[in-house]
Amino acid sequence: MKLGSLKHGRDGKLVLVSRDLTRAVEVMHIAPTMQYALDNWSDIKPKLEDAADALENGTVESFDFDEEQMESPLPRAYQWADGSAYVNHVELVRKARGAEMPKSFWEDPLMYQGGSDSFIGPRDDIEMASTDWGIDFEGEIAVVTDDVPMGVDVANAGDHIQMVMLVNDVSLRKLIPGELGKGFGFFQSKPSSAFSPVAVTPDELGDAWDGGIVHLPIKVTYNGDIFGTPDAGADMVFDFPRLIAHAAKTRPLCAGTIIGSGTISNIDRSNGSACLAEARMLETIESGEAKTPFMQFGDTIKIEMYDETGQSIFGAIDQRVVEYKP
Repeated sequence: MKLGSLKHGRDGKLVLVSRDLTRAVEVMHIAPTMQYALDNWSDIKPKLEDAADALENGTVESFDFDEEQMESPLPRAYQWADGSAYVNHVELVRKARGAEMPKSFWEDPLMYQGGSDSFIGPRDDIEMASTDWGIDFEGEIAVVTDDVPMGVDVANAGDHIQMVMLVNDVSLRKLIPGELGKGFGFFQSKPSSAFSPVAVTPDELGDAWDGGIVHLPIKVTYNGDIFGTPDAGADMVFDFPRLIAHAAKTRPLCAGTIIGSGTISNIDRSNGSACLAEARMLETIESGEAKTPFMQFGDTIKIEMYDETGQSIFGAIDQRVVEYKP
């Protein structure tokens, strides 16, 4: 199934979307919102599957699907925790500043808890008050869980993955060092993130989903030019079951929890990057100086993923940076 949230109030209106992303149908009679569906997933899922079959078969009245009218699948969520599963990315960050990376980073996931009360729609502007903050995009994958018990082990954590989606984890790079220097983690440097127009159940990914990793490239287009197509399956050190088990070690995770992969990054540099910071790191390592600037007002970023037939799976995150004016 492919599910999304039409712009409507604070939490959107749940819709089912056809596999080719051309048609949609409201399912208010089954579940008014994505969160409601997740809260009651075992009962709601079979009903949604029947409605999805009817949509594909053309036996239910539907309407043209318009990504411009979509919120992020969960317009707000109880929890958004982002990992750093592509350790190559972390290693580059440290190498660029001449620091050794602790061996533990390859054995134990990094994770931070981001703000989840105000996600941006996939086609909404990224509003920022200043370009001095070092505005950056980050192309990632995220999963959405049902209720996860505290202490779940890796072997069972994957059973709680109910949906998959793309992320633009907006970051303010020049605010990060000061915040991390305080020893208390990200806050101002991690503003509202955006997610793809639809979230999909893992079966929609076919052979590209192995139960914990998506084995497909992500396409990142910056200001109309391809910036990178890193393979999400190539160098993911910690898969999603491992990230979920890490997050749930000391607390349960409620239905609708979003777990992110962190910036997709490949050891093979020929695929490009999924964020500006990584491109700048590589420039620093190569020449001693970062040359690629961070985002300016008017810059655009598009993040998308395609199946083996060339069909967009999640729709596109397609955004422009604009000046925020209170």
